[in-house]
Amino acid sequence: MNGTARAKAWLATRHTITQRVLVAAVGVLAALGQAPFDLPWLAVPGLSCLCALVILAPGPRTALWHGLFAGAGHFAVSLHWIVEPFFVDAPRHGWMAPFAIVLISFGMALFWAAAAWLAARLAPAVLARALVWVALLTAGEWLRATILTGFPWAHPGHIWINTPLLPLAAWAGPHGFTLYTLALAAGLACAVLVRPWLALGLPLLHAAVLGLAFSLPPAPAPGPDAAVIRLIQPNAPQHLKWQAKMIPVFFRRNLSLTAAPPEDPAQPPRLVIWPETSLAVLLNHSEEWRTQISQAAGPVPVILGAQRLEGEGARNALVVLTPDGEIQAIQDKHHLVPFGEYIPFADLLSGLGVRGLAAVLQMGYRPGPGPGVLDLGPLGHAFAMICYEAIFPGYIGRVERPDWMVHITNDAWFGRFSGPYQHLAMARLRAAEQGLPVLRAANTGISGVIDARGQLLASLPLGQAGALDVSLPPALPPTVYARMGDGPVWLAILALLLLVAAMRRAKGR
Repeated sequence: MNGTARAKAWLATRHTITQRVLVAAVGVLAALGQAPFDLPWLAVPGLSCLCALVILAPGPRTALWHGLFAGAGHFAVSLHWIVEPFFVDAPRHGWMAPFAIVLISFGMALFWAAAAWLAARLAPAVLARALVWVALLTAGEWLRATILTGFPWAHPGHIWINTPLLPLAAWAGPHGFTLYTLALAAGLACAVLVRPWLALGLPLLHAAVLGLAFSLPPAPAPGPDAAVIRLIQPNAPQHLKWQAKMIPVFFRRNLSLTAAPPEDPAQPPRLVIWPETSLAVLLNHSEEWRTQISQAAGPVPVILGAQRLEGEGARNALVVLTPDGEIQAIQDKHHLVPFGEYIPFADLLSGLGVRGLAAVLQMGYRPGPGPGVLDLGPLGHAFAMICYEAIFPGYIGRVERPDWMVHITNDAWFGRFSGPYQHLAMARLRAAEQGLPVLRAANTGISGVIDARGQLLASLPLGQAGALDVSLPPALPPTVYARMGDGPVWLAILALLLLVAAMRRAKGR
């Protein structure tokens, strides 16, 4: 009896509920590659077990259930931080938390279920089914990142962000990493089930990929005359942030950190960056507040997050203030968080009293016109990202290539365990994909500077107030991913499907 037959016989003796639990555990194992666990050596075997289950499934329906429960286990662990916003105002919203984690886990898992179902339906043979699963789950993850405004969080390929493979994002992008991850998992599954000799090649393949990553030159270091930029992290917990008695406390903290002496008196900051929504009054009525900010910053501009009214709509904005406190530029957040900053089908749900959790203004926010670049004069052009926008790799391709990226965020919504670390990881991925440095100011952390290969050069820890003076790193030339996006990945997916079609045709002869 070969490995496939033994595995099928063992599964046949398991009760259905036991199978579901085991399959969900496989998904949990796969999730341990995500931050803050960062254990890809567990995630790849977890995904490999899922691939094996799809291969062994007696029909598409069984494969679908395997994909669904493995995906649910994966997303329940990876996205468990989704419950944190509901406990900021627990008496009002806490009851929603269990529904949120169940709905998002199984909702995201539908893409894994569809890939497994199609793989079992289109390819009966072991190797062919594994190849189709790799291709379709990679395509499914792209679809998950795109439709219904998209949610490109916790991709299988994200397990490589905190590893030496990260520089290869300059070629592969997030979905190239996912394709590679699933290919490794499928190779391991096929080796265990039917082709043991394949297992010998997998370490060699990974070593070759690792060598390729090491062959890339490191990001250029900031020169001695590089601009120094101050990042402000006030550490305002979300449940206190908007309390009337705490608003002046956090504002004075921001002012104090802004006015603190430079770390190197010979190189004072040339720009100060505050986090998202760090201005506690509407921008429309902030003259006195902006005067205090300009006095604290001295002769340098300030980037900060603010809320503003435009007509009958509210905006979540990034604002550039001149040294005299005047508004130089405004970039409105254009990709809002569903159910956080706005409510889909708002006309229907507003009558029920449902509004966005993160929208301090009762009306919620309206999206801005789209991505934009800030002209900061001697400091160059900066691509603006407000919180959630940093998880999307494609927006920067819509604008003229900048010199660096600025990311302001309020990760206090995400708790203190996995959410902030995963958000930081995706900012690192954006840097490596584009070959551009990222400067990141986060309310409760993690603030820091990321070089053009995605390496975190300096940071302020989570849950700590402080100011960090950092030198602006140089950019690299446009990367392959910056020029071609996900095109090569789609060519690889097409090649895998054509290979399977050729295998079936050859077998039919």
